[in-house]
Amino acid sequence: MIFVMPDLSSAVFWAALWKIIIANIILSGDNAVVIAMACHNLSDKYRRPAIFFGSAGAIVLRIIFCAVIGYLLSVPYLKLVGGALLLWIGVKLVMEEEDEANIKAHDNIWAAIWTIIVADAVMSLDNAIAIAAAAKGDFTLIVIGLVISIPIIIVGATLISKLLDRFPWLGLIGAALIGWIAGEVMAGDGKHEVVGADGKLAEVIDPGTIAAWLDVHVPHAEYICAAIGAVFVVGLGLLLSKLGERKARES
Repeated sequence: MIFVMPDLSSAVFWAALWKIIIANIILSGDNAVVIAMACHNLSDKYRRPAIFFGSAGAIVLRIIFCAVIGYLLSVPYLKLVGGALLLWIGVKLVMEEEDEANIKAHDNIWAAIWTIIVADAVMSLDNAIAIAAAAKGDFTLIVIGLVISIPIIIVGATLISKLLDRFPWLGLIGAALIGWIAGEVMAGDGKHEVVGADGKLAEVIDPGTIAAWLDVHVPHAEYICAAIGAVFVVGLGLLLSKLGERKARES
């Protein structure tokens, strides 16, 4: 993909840009939850920079993914590994939600930013295809649209973070959502969408992959794997948190 100056007087350019922004906002709801959960235990001094740099880093990764999505989709078991990583991120976030006492913000800001970027990288694999389809392969449009979306994602993450401060139990729902997404990602290993000649997305399942096996043997596999992922993240996160508390009391 090549970056070229767009024709700012073209109605087609502005229409396509609007589609990319809207698509990115819709697809970034999950990302806003991860950003909020990773940052809301930080003090206000560190929370805002973490949200900003985490969101910006995630957008940069999404731009890169849009440029090399064809290659990424050819890497075997990428979604399986990414989904497993996302499961562990969800478990860690549950543990942090259950153990907020004495967290030092300056010790965790870079960990929060790293969590945001890694989680967004996993969740953006499929999103990148939809964004590329909306841009019809125009890399300039992709970059401009995603960059414009940053403030909107930051505002969403900030609002969710404040809700988590007020209603801590929402953290478990957010963690369950992360586990749900992880299960979907893992079940979709070998399944991806391609942009047809008409600009529409079409689903493709590669033979001999996890997605192909599940498609034959497990009805509604993505929903089942997603539900298992949600239960796994919340259950294991709470279990490890309780074990940690018990160990701390005994020591």
